[in-house]
Amino acid sequence: MPSVVIVDENAARASIIEAGLIAAGHEHVTIINDMTGIVAKIAAIAPDVVVIDLQNPNRDMLEDALQLSRAVKRPVAMFVDKSDNEMMQSAIDAGVSAYVIDGLRQDRVKAILDMAVSRFNAFSKLERELEEAKTALENRNVIDQAKRLIMTSRAVSEDEAYKLLRKTAMNQNRKIVEVAESLVLSANLLDGGQS
Repeated sequence: MPSVVIVDENAARASIIEAGLIAAGHEHVTIINDMTGIVAKIAAIAPDVVVIDLQNPNRDMLEDALQLSRAVKRPVAMFVDKSDNEMMQSAIDAGVSAYVIDGLRQDRVKAILDMAVSRFNAFSKLERELEEAKTALENRNVIDQAKRLIMTSRAVSEDEAYKLLRKTAMNQNRKIVEVAESLVLSANLLDGGQS
């Protein structure tokens, strides 16, 4: 079972969440009642999941909670007693995995927490895939630039330029993109940065 930190200045409400988690089998539950230095406290505990309970949030309290959500890079479930569309959208934009309005009941805590973890994992996977796609596109652009430089300087076809890049990478025990980056950088230096 994942370790959980409950952030709640109201000890009675925190105990409802804690009881729900313990009843669901969570053994590692920590309650933080003081928001001072909260990010450092959470970092020191290194929980798997963070539950934030804001009884009657005002804009400042919600903004603090959203800053916390951005900083901890963990699944965050947020319980609020009242909300509006703007508050909810801000929470989602900040990466809150579960935003529950007027739903603080012991018997619902585990299901909400499981959903928050699942949603966080799905979103993290999408972020990783997007980053990988961006990197692949950037690498492809650098390789294409290097091929054009080789084609121009050696008067060879695109296929021959790629084969030369690949052969150089193998001979130097480097990745093709690393060789391409070196070539593009060298060409830019020789051209005075005008390429």
